[in-house]
Amino acid sequence: MDYKDTLLMPNTEFPMRGNLPKREPEIQEKWNEMDIYKLVQERTKDRPMFVLHDGPPYANGDIHMGHALNKILKDFIVRFKSMTGFNAPYVPGWDTHGLPIEQALTNKGVKRKEMSIAEFRKLCEKYAYEQINNQREQFKRLGVRGDWENPYITLKPAYEAQQIKVFGEMAKKGYIYKGKKPVYWSPSSESALAEAEIEYKDVKSPSIYVAFKVKDGKGVLDTDVQIIIWTTTPWTIPANLGISVNPELIYVVVEVNGQKYVVAQELLKTVSEEIGWENPAVLKTVKGSELEYIVASHPLYGRDSLVMLGDHVTLDAGTGCVHTAPGHGEDDFLVGQKYGLDVLCPVDDKGVMTEEAEGFAGLFYDKANKAVSEKLEEAGALLKLSFITHSYPHDWRTKKPVIFRATAQWFASIKDFREDLLEAIKETKWVPAWGETRLFNMVRDRGDWCISRQRAWGVPIPVFYAENGEPVITDETIEHISNLFREHGSNVWFEREASELLPEGFTHPGSPNGVFTKETDIMDVWFDSGSSHQAVLEERDDLKRPADLYLEGSDQYRGWFNSSLSTGVAVTGKAPYKGVLSHGFALDGEGRKMSKSVGNVVVPAKVMNQLGADILRLWVASVDYQADVRVSDAILKQVAEVYRKIRNTFRFLLGNLADFNPETDTVAYENLREVDQFMLVKLNDLIKQVRNHYENYEFAGIYHAVNNFCTLDLSSFYLDFAKDILYIEASDQHDRRAIQTVLYESLLSLTKLTAPILSHTADEVWNFIPSVQEPSVQLTDMPEAKEFANAQGLKDKWQLFLQLRNEVLKALEEARNEKVIGKSLTAKISLYVNDKTKQLLDSIEENLMQLFIVSDFEVAGSYEQAPEHALQLENTAIVVTKADGETCERCWIVTPHVGENEKHPTLCPRCADVVSKHYSHLAK
Repeated sequence: MDYKDTLLMPNTEFPMRGNLPKREPEIQEKWNEMDIYKLVQERTKDRPMFVLHDGPPYANGDIHMGHALNKILKDFIVRFKSMTGFNAPYVPGWDTHGLPIEQALTNKGVKRKEMSIAEFRKLCEKYAYEQINNQREQFKRLGVRGDWENPYITLKPAYEAQQIKVFGEMAKKGYIYKGKKPVYWSPSSESALAEAEIEYKDVKSPSIYVAFKVKDGKGVLDTDVQIIIWTTTPWTIPANLGISVNPELIYVVVEVNGQKYVVAQELLKTVSEEIGWENPAVLKTVKGSELEYIVASHPLYGRDSLVMLGDHVTLDAGTGCVHTAPGHGEDDFLVGQKYGLDVLCPVDDKGVMTEEAEGFAGLFYDKANKAVSEKLEEAGALLKLSFITHSYPHDWRTKKPVIFRATAQWFASIKDFREDLLEAIKETKWVPAWGETRLFNMVRDRGDWCISRQRAWGVPIPVFYAENGEPVITDETIEHISNLFREHGSNVWFEREASELLPEGFTHPGSPNGVFTKETDIMDVWFDSGSSHQAVLEERDDLKRPADLYLEGSDQYRGWFNSSLSTGVAVTGKAPYKGVLSHGFALDGEGRKMSKSVGNVVVPAKVMNQLGADILRLWVASVDYQADVRVSDAILKQVAEVYRKIRNTFRFLLGNLADFNPETDTVAYENLREVDQFMLVKLNDLIKQVRNHYENYEFAGIYHAVNNFCTLDLSSFYLDFAKDILYIEASDQHDRRAIQTVLYESLLSLTKLTAPILSHTADEVWNFIPSVQEPSVQLTDMPEAKEFANAQGLKDKWQLFLQLRNEVLKALEEARNEKVIGKSLTAKISLYVNDKTKQLLDSIEENLMQLFIVSDFEVAGSYEQAPEHALQLENTAIVVTKADGETCERCWIVTPHVGENEKHPTLCPRCADVVSKHYSHLAK
């Protein structure tokens, strides 16, 4: 007889190699055929709703690691919620308007100026849909489950119609106004920008000190005194209309080389060092408030420059006397408004100086720096020119510098409902907690929101102008435009005249002849995406407002989190979200930003083609995503190794359940051996731990808990000694069925617990599990933790045993290295123990030789009786010797009893008994 045929070796068709790049698309195809999203939603439709509202990625280009990180995190949460008592829909979305698409078409050779705006916009729409289709397939390849056939898209007519209603509601409450004030202006984009569209880079700028002669000192300063200002933007000097001082600061009149100057007292030392003054004599001190309404002369044009008081003047840098150009700075504008100054802005849309900048017309503003400095020097007003490197705002799309420029723009007044915004922030749950402080401070300190853009591709601002120039925004016009957009899309605004867009028979006192014009600006794209709570959550029957969670990158505190809050509170009085969770950026393995020029970009598509989406998903679970995360080939290789261990665990469990029927073979908990009960308690702890981590969005905790359970609790302990029972005993022997009961519970639980993370692998495993009814693990619920009366006692006892077992394994390893033994089954273990350890060992009813995986075991005496050559530990001494006897041909145990059975002379009594009773038919 070939005794190998009598062993119950693992038997499963579940493949050892994942081969994920090939297998995952097959699994996804099966999901498509099943319409898995629909099945999940039908199963959970009567449950309370949990809505994670998708922040729309921009529809341009392939997805990058930031996209993958974001979408996978969302998928973890949605999948978990649908398996824990919730109806958790996931409606993906796309942001589709704005400059990048216009730019992409220009780069492809589209001549925008040679076609109508409506024609150009149709090309933009076509391009946006191409990008959506491309990105959608890539997101689906990540294994993200959602309503991919019915996403929300900001260019869709229904979306635009709701956005118009948001604008109308804000206008109705008096939050929308048109005004001329300085905004971030991008000459490279020829458009106003919002704060969220600004990034900062270091630039080298001229630093100039300029003297303004006093023209009317109001009895405080003589007319031979000059006020010194400092600026790093010489090109704004032609727009100077005033000088600001702080009313609380002390200012000094000093004499240097026969000239008299005014600077802040505390800055005199630094100004002297900068300009190169030696021993300036202080002639007089005055308080800033005394300088109000003094008039100085503009050094180039001789016009009045009014001295004004402003709290924005600080001692951080400069002279304490601030050059004030109301057309080129927010503080300048506000103080200028207070004192009735004009808003002079002698720079056009392209950043070129206009005729109002006498002597500099036609110069690009940056080139004007040199020309202005030279003119100031000619006029004797330039006291010092040097250069400094400092942080300066740039357009985040074109990467070119922006300027502050006063233009007529549409604004949403934040100040009118700022307190409501701050209250809504306090009522929201923020993860991480610092998100609350970050957004609170941002909203507390921000100015009004510039919502108009001078572009073609976007949602038009739905405003008409009467003949007298008065803006027309009424409930009637808003309702009519919203309905028109819902029917025809926003392109209708550019295809029809104002008269065709107004409600039939519409009249207005400002237009006695019934003539109207329409606004040509479009809305800031942040207004588009920020309206999604109305256009998606409120619009769709399968969602609700407020959402339970918004989850995006940490850059969205000033982006989508912010704009959604502003429109949400403005329209409903409440935040559109109950909770906000943010993640960091994906960096390379060394913590550097990914860049094509550096060549350190990790591309999701490439990772999936080489390793598989589940490796990418496991990587997302492994990192502390709330901070910036690192990814590289080496890091992914480590993750793939952890995946291999988890997969091998699944395979081992499946292989040893081939002959197990859970309905007939399961052993009740009270009839299990202690060691089996202990493993179910450990499994129960894992279920509690993992569920808790999911609830708190702590995915790295799940990654470590599952990995430890597979490698330490199962592979290194339970499955290690269980082989001697699983392979050797008869199929229905009690201890074997007991272990299979534990394996089955572990398999079911692990598959469900990992399903939100290893979405493909869990479904693959599910198809091999005996007796499961559902076609997919996604159509099941998470395992529930059970209460075992003896749980703590079991853990205390068996943890002590495991500590002892680890010491025994070390001793065996040492004996193997010293060639005392070969495999551990050739060994005999003799222990010398204290009373506590002896009591522990006496209380264990299981076969200790099996648990230690040796052929012979004895407690040889007390700890004090241990021989000198024993391995001495704290309370135990261990002696490893060769076991006496022959090796059983079937189970490899070494025992003197091999050969006692005449029919099976090469077997130990246990194996001979099993073979005689169950395998006699195999006898040759």
